[in-house]
Amino acid sequence: MKSSRISGEEAGSGLCSRFSPRNAPEVSQQLLDFLKMDTWMCVYMIVGLQLSGSFAYDGSGYWPYTDDEDVRYTGVPWCAPVKVKHGHVSCQTPRGERYKNVLGTRCKIRCKTGYEMHGSSEILCMASKQWSGNYACREVRCPKLAMPSNGGYKCSDGSYFSSRCQFFCSPGYMLRGDHSATCQSSRTWSGGNSVCVDVDPPVIKCPNIKEKTAEPGKLTAKVTWDTPEGKDTADGILTDVILKGKPSGSQFPEGNHKLSYTVFDRAENKATCRFSVRVRVRRCTPLSVPDNGWMKCDSAGDNYGATCEFRCLGGYELRGSAARVCQFNMEWSGLETSCAPMNINVGVQSAAALLDQFYEKRRILIISAPSAANHYYRFQMTNLQHAQCGLDLRHVTVIELVGVYPAQIGRIRHRLIPPRLALQLRLLLQLSQNSFNMVLLDKQGMDKQRYTFPITAAEIFTTIDTFPLRTEEAILQKEAGQSC
Repeated sequence: MKSSRISGEEAGSGLCSRFSPRNAPEVSQQLLDFLKMDTWMCVYMIVGLQLSGSFAYDGSGYWPYTDDEDVRYTGVPWCAPVKVKHGHVSCQTPRGERYKNVLGTRCKIRCKTGYEMHGSSEILCMASKQWSGNYACREVRCPKLAMPSNGGYKCSDGSYFSSRCQFFCSPGYMLRGDHSATCQSSRTWSGGNSVCVDVDPPVIKCPNIKEKTAEPGKLTAKVTWDTPEGKDTADGILTDVILKGKPSGSQFPEGNHKLSYTVFDRAENKATCRFSVRVRVRRCTPLSVPDNGWMKCDSAGDNYGATCEFRCLGGYELRGSAARVCQFNMEWSGLETSCAPMNINVGVQSAAALLDQFYEKRRILIISAPSAANHYYRFQMTNLQHAQCGLDLRHVTVIELVGVYPAQIGRIRHRLIPPRLALQLRLLLQLSQNSFNMVLLDKQGMDKQRYTFPITAAEIFTTIDTFPLRTEEAILQKEAGQSC
């Protein structure tokens, strides 16, 4: 086995002999051109090999291969492998060789976060078996932090990358600014503008306000108190006392109201005391609007002193108290209110007695037809059935008179009218029993409109909405929130 080190002459003679003209048929044209070089070129190469061999040591960038085989042109390792602590290497070889340190390899070096490059970020494997530059990734270090007056800081890792420094102040001082600073990859601190200031505050005591109750019919209460005075432990010089909130003697609404007084000393230290003003409104259990009626209340509707009035829809009668008041004991006066349906008596002796039951309570729409099979009658009833809400909203009761005497029959919803009484209604209102007729009466029993053919519910509603009394009803219903 040959020695791993050879002399310059041996390296030169071996190198030049390999490219002798005798081997010309076996080499490429490029190598033939090389053979034409002057003999002195071989000498220079021999001297270069001797010099490069003289600098070989661990970590120098040399790769200890012998000259027994020409590794520079066979795609095998030539320079020392690139290893970077705390970094990454990305290499490109001339012809895509498997090894990443052959002659002509170009490598780019990138440091990890928190480390910075010292040396070359891009190196080349040269013919001298050495990389073209030195490289190293060193940990980032920030400049020394300024020490805050009357305080200091404590760091987790000195001034190195990711080190976190916590600021603190001496007793009696408060830290203002950044509470901590971190050494960043840019070699700057993430914070550090911190100062310690005097924080000895003055003293102030707020008034103790008791609960206030609103007066009858009101939702607010007047609250008064004395303005407090501040005291300072240092020079005793204070600014005026500053109130945040409504001043003493104001009307406060229901609920809990937070107020505060603040005072400053000469060092701009402040003292703040806080107190609450609570106003209570005595309330009764809220009343419900009775079915088929409406309710109108003053004030808040359920507070002490509030009054609620009740009314019923036309055709319904008021039961209980027409007005109720919320009392101090938070109980309602009077009796529970309800609206009961009108008790229509169909056993009266005359048509006039029947109609009198509706006086000032309900409007009446009377429909007369010779038979239940009458086309006009069937159309009209179908149309009205889909508009029952609109009829009730306008206080309209429908009375049907169907058939020819003595087989005629009357009906108010589900209550039947005797044939004798049905005949009297036709005679009183002059309705023919042989054809379709319809008449609209107002709450005073006045004949307002007659029809000899069916009409839509919308047309009937339009007519009723022109009545003066209906205008007042609509306003009350809107206030009560009643609608279809």
